[in-house]
Amino acid sequence: MSGSQHSERELEVAGLIIEALNLEDISAAEIEPEAPLFRDGLGLDSIDALEIAMAISQKYGFQLRSDDPDNATIFSTLRQLSEHIEKNRQ
Repeated sequence: MSGSQHSERELEVAGLIIEALNLEDISAAEIEPEAPLFRDGLGLDSIDALEIAMAISQKYGFQLRSDDPDNATIFSTLRQLSEHIEKNRQ
């Protein structure tokens, strides 16, 4: 069931998600880069998105705004989130 390979950044971001949400029963490598983070994938919700956004802000030095029209895309998969962080980190 393994999909595409994780980049180093994707594993780092997956670890951040696990830490921010206290997901103790999953490892970073188990979060598929292309699987949905919300609903069918990890099953995250909007509160989880806020927790992740705060953790990203603390670690990478930029804000994810709740009113950003691209949030659905940014938070769609681990790969999308990692790419967004790579483009915006300080």
